[in-house]
Order: sequence, then structure tokens, then C-alpha cells
Amino acid sequence: MGMSKQEYSSTKAIMKNFFRNSELDEFLEKELAHAGYGGAEIQKTPLGTRITVYVTRPGLIIGRKGFGIKELTSKLEKEFGLENPQISVLEIEVPELNPRIIANRVAQMISKGTAFRRAALWALNTIMDAGAMGAEVVISGKLRSERASFEKYTAGILPKSGEPAERAVKEAVAHVLLKMGLYGIHIKIAYKDALPAEFELRDSGDVSKVEVEQDLNVQEKKMVAEEKEREGDVE
Repeated sequence: MGMSKQEYSSTKAIMKNFFRNSELDEFLEKELAHAGYGGAEIQKTPLGTRITVYVTRPGLIIGRKGFGIKELTSKLEKEFGLENPQISVLEIEVPELNPRIIANRVAQMISKGTAFRRAALWALNTIMDAGAMGAEVVISGKLRSERASFEKYTAGILPKSGEPAERAVKEAVAHVLLKMGLYGIHIKIAYKDALPAEFELRDSGDVSKVEVEQDLNVQEKKMVAEEKEREGDVE
């Protein structure tokens, strides 16, 4: 069975919105690379399009007296035909836990001559030192010969599938063009706060003496009841 006209139109609208957001994200990444672009959230509201931009240096985007925001707004209206775009700029509190920023930094290091292994290990250590639950760095391309290959570096705990992966893992990809060809940098970061703790360890000092005595009394009563039942069975 094929899709109805209503299903087809809704699917087409979703795909169109997805591609528009992807193009908008690529545009913002190029325009705001100097400010440490780390991603954006795009929401369509009755008043217009709300865009929240995450960067490491928001002052470079806002500019003096908000001139930078006004210039960016006019570019978005002209390039994408957005009506009344509302842009807000937020600073990334921990850039080391943002996969896009780390991927771009690794790409910059490799483009300046740093060995890809050294750059990958730097990224891995930086992410884990910032408090991540796990991380994965994959470098692909013509690494050591004319044949394309990849190398993977991992640390900590990184969920691979299911709901834990959807909730706890964020990823980003960056590319850098060298003489050997195009290199790809794929970063995955797992966050501790995104998953509920399976169990909690309490210090022995947190357990009061009354609670311990109550537990012992309950256990003693159970033992006495079991002994009485056994004696009754014997009789």
C-alpha cells in the first residue's frame, strides 16, 4: 500500500524542514567558526524562527552594541528567507565536552602538521579529564598509505545502542583536506548525568544506630518465627 496524499505531504514537509535546518547549521558553522561554534537549536514559532547558538566566545558574535547579531540576522533573512529570525547566543560552559568543538580542534591540529595519533589521544584525554563517562575518536582517510583506512581510540564507558546511547551519547564529524586527501574526524562523547545511577553507595556514617537496631530486631523476629514453625512441624 502506498502513502496517502496527507501522509505524503506531511513527510515531504518534514524532509524539507530537515534539509533546511541542515543547510542552516552548515551556514552558521562557517560564519561563526571564529567564535567556537558548537551547534544550534532551531525552532519555528508563530512569531518567527527562534535560533539558539552555542559558542565558546559569544562576544565575537554579539559585537559592539549588538551590531554582530543584526548583521547575522540580515544574512539569514537574505540567504534562507527566514521571517523575523530571533537569535540568542549562549556560551558553552565546558567546551571540552562538546563533540563538535573537539572535532574542529582536532581538524585544526592535523591541518597544522600534528600527527593524527597525537591529536586523537589529546582529544581523548581532554574529554575524559573534563568528566565524561566515555569517549571515542575515529580518524579516517589515507593515514599511512594510498589505501584509505581508519583508527579508533576509546576510553571509559560508551553505550553503542538502545535508549542509553540515544540519551547519553552525542557525536560530531569534521573534515580536513591534506595533501594525502580528505581526513574525517568522528567524535563521540557519553555524559554521566544523562543516565540514572543504577545504585547508590552510602557511607556507613549515614546509617543511624536506630536503623541498624531496627534491622536487627526484624531479622531476630523472623528467625524466632521460623524456629516456631519448625517445632510445630516436628510435633
